[in-house]
Amino acid sequence: MSLPVRTTRESDEQIRQIDDWWRTNRPTAPDLFLHELTTAFEIIGDAPYIGRAYRRSPIPAARRFLLAACRYHVYYVPQTSDVIVLAVWHARRGAGPPLRVS
Repeated sequence: MSLPVRTTRESDEQIRQIDDWWRTNRPTAPDLFLHELTTAFEIIGDAPYIGRAYRRSPIPAARRFLLAACRYHVYYVPQTSDVIVLAVWHARRGAGPPLRVS
């Protein structure tokens, strides 16, 4: 049984900003980011523990899942009834995002 994947206000804003940037700066593949993100949401809804444990998180059980083609990580927390996406953050930023459940 697949769990619903929910986003926070912070992750929604990050997704909007990344999608805007992607569509402006990647004209040969403008839908790649959203396509890969949608697929990732399906995967983590079906197998919430598939991502790597994010040990530097202040939030217990936080995990991250790499969007391989566009190099973003989806940071999330699997719960009993759903999966909460806390952030979407580029892998090259050096440090992970400030995480919090809102």
